[in-house]
Amino acid sequence: HIQDPASQRLTWNKPPKSVLVIKKIRDASLLQPFKELCVYLTEENNMIVYVEKKVLEDPAIANDENFGPVKKKFCTFREDYDDISNQIDFIICLGGDGTLLYASSLFQGSVPPVMAFHLGSLGFLTPFNFENFQSQVTQVIEGNAALVLRSRLKVKVVKEHREKMSVQNGIEENGVVSANLEKEVGKQIMQYQVLNEVVVDRGPSSYLSNVDVFLNGHLITTVQGDGVIVSTPTGSTAYAAAAGASMIHPNVPAIMITPICPHSLSFRPIVVPAGVELKIMLSPDARNTAWVSFDGRKRQEICHGDSISITTSCYPLPSICFRDPVSDWFESLAQCLHWNVRKKQNNFAVEEEE
Repeated sequence: HIQDPASQRLTWNKPPKSVLVIKKIRDASLLQPFKELCVYLTEENNMIVYVEKKVLEDPAIANDENFGPVKKKFCTFREDYDDISNQIDFIICLGGDGTLLYASSLFQGSVPPVMAFHLGSLGFLTPFNFENFQSQVTQVIEGNAALVLRSRLKVKVVKEHREKMSVQNGIEENGVVSANLEKEVGKQIMQYQVLNEVVVDRGPSSYLSNVDVFLNGHLITTVQGDGVIVSTPTGSTAYAAAAGASMIHPNVPAIMITPICPHSLSFRPIVVPAGVELKIMLSPDARNTAWVSFDGRKRQEICHGDSISITTSCYPLPSICFRDPVSDWFESLAQCLHWNVRKKQNNFAVEEEE
């Protein structure tokens, strides 16, 4: 059964009561839209509004006496400290695509529907214009909107935990000469939910990165170059597109593997089915370590013996559409990336018959 993308609709089992408003920080142009939206949500719709604490620390908000009564109604939270995953009915983002990626990072499990307003620099993932926000927000609250389920990647990083020992003059406390100052003590496991891509690169080293890529336990290739990008269809229009990959509609169930500047003429980007398990490790003969980042965040070093396991997450991000998934995507291609824009070729002049 092939699912029709237009059939995915937002419906509420009960009217939504709480909304998380995410505003791009350090952007003065968003202060007025943020205030207008919050007043509309609290006073017109009687919603419980959650706002990150650092957003309210902006002097322009903290010193605004007219905004004070509205601000007192907010529920605040801090990233990495407070868990709000079970308290939010839907999310409204004000900013660029980065605000949507940030919203995704806050929810490591199920994600509430996200309504994203285009108030940033790119706006590929943010289809709504803020001019008519009242009617658009009302439609979402009433449950009248199309959805696109943006698949995410579930990533598990397993690192050999190394512990430095106290050594004096190259001799350990027991008198044995120490050749290696680090000892492996167990494993450290970290998990992430990624909306765009996992990037493995050579970091500050001048050598090529040299990593092995496994698919369902089988070695499929070794990447020698600047690195490799493992992306979702949503991330196919981000870093992967800049590295030469195809752009894939978010309704296509797939994972993309794209090399970054490979030292091979025949290494082309490939698309594999969603649900396979990829594993990336340093090659045994790699000259240097590698570095990994997740949607541009949590950057960390990968050493010999460490591994990165990647598969499709069972927790997609439900993104609310302006029109429908197909129209929104091609509109974004045209407006943001100027896809297939060129000067048109002139037609032949029709000569009149004598």
